[in-house]
Amino acid sequence: MSATNPSQEAAQLTHTEPPGRLMAAEMAEQPAMLRRILEEGAPRIRDVAARIAARGPRFVLLTARGTSDHAALYAKYLLEIRRGMPCGLASMSTTTAFGARPDLRDVLVITVSQSGGSPDLLASTRAAREAGAITLAVTNNPDSSLAAVSEFHIDVLAGPEKALPATKTYTASLLSLYLLAEGLGGGAGEAANVLPDLAGRILARADEVRTLASRYRFAERMVITSRGYGYPTAKEAALKLMETSYIPALAYSGADLLHGPLAMVDNISPVIAVVTDGRGGEALQPVLERLRGRGADLCVVGPEREAAAASAGFALPTEGVAEEVQPVLEILPLQRLAYEITLARGQDPDAPRALAKVTETH
Repeated sequence: MSATNPSQEAAQLTHTEPPGRLMAAEMAEQPAMLRRILEEGAPRIRDVAARIAARGPRFVLLTARGTSDHAALYAKYLLEIRRGMPCGLASMSTTTAFGARPDLRDVLVITVSQSGGSPDLLASTRAAREAGAITLAVTNNPDSSLAAVSEFHIDVLAGPEKALPATKTYTASLLSLYLLAEGLGGGAGEAANVLPDLAGRILARADEVRTLASRYRFAERMVITSRGYGYPTAKEAALKLMETSYIPALAYSGADLLHGPLAMVDNISPVIAVVTDGRGGEALQPVLERLRGRGADLCVVGPEREAAAASAGFALPTEGVAEEVQPVLEILPLQRLAYEITLARGQDPDAPRALAKVTETH
């Protein structure tokens, strides 16, 4: 076992390696990683899904923190839309701080965690199992305490992640959760088969993202918005920008943006809209019209027609891609954008200040 943890290694590398080396390498691994999940992980995920489906859960509670919380939100959309299963996002403090013990019989509790090491995730999952829940851990560490305390486990197969900002573990979690949701309905998730090749094509366009980053190098704040399946992408993109470049980035559902926060949008603060090609993108159209009416500096990440109509944009290859798997692609240029802005501001995205790879909340 290494004498240093990943956080220490990232900090040490800032003195000997180019800034951002770890994050860049891990972003580049994503196409191969997605293919590995489809080839090696999918059969195991289908097996877990079939065993859970046989238990007939009536409700789903999703538990996570940080980046994993955004993956869990994506799963909420999947399970409610694709499976018709009511879902909620758990408030862990009700169990860990207040000692609540709700009746969780016939409830599926899915805990998403890269490391599987946070004490509150472990405690809440243990309490959920004691309260009668079917517990499933989705982690990048099959040997973690969280995996051990859960009845079922899915390994997202991302491999070691050393940069502090999570990139490949996020997309690995998205794909694994998609395959789980499809497996609960007896499906194989064939819509995901296009993702590895398309991800490679997107990541090859780093120069386009670098040009976008030059627009935002001196931004004092940013707003990111979306609807439907794209909303978790907006939240994850905001987190990446905040933790790497330290730009205050606010993520809103397009519907929520119209309920007040739109007032802060002007022609100075950039707005990034994640436009999913499908019903979510259609629901976002009135928001885009209002943003254009306010003269917003609008960047669209989405279908070519939408990106071309904005002040700036990154066109995604969405033709023939199912709406529910597009978030795996949407986040890729936004991860790269956070990386490029951080470098342009003279900072190191591998080792953001005041952060640790495993955050131990209680």
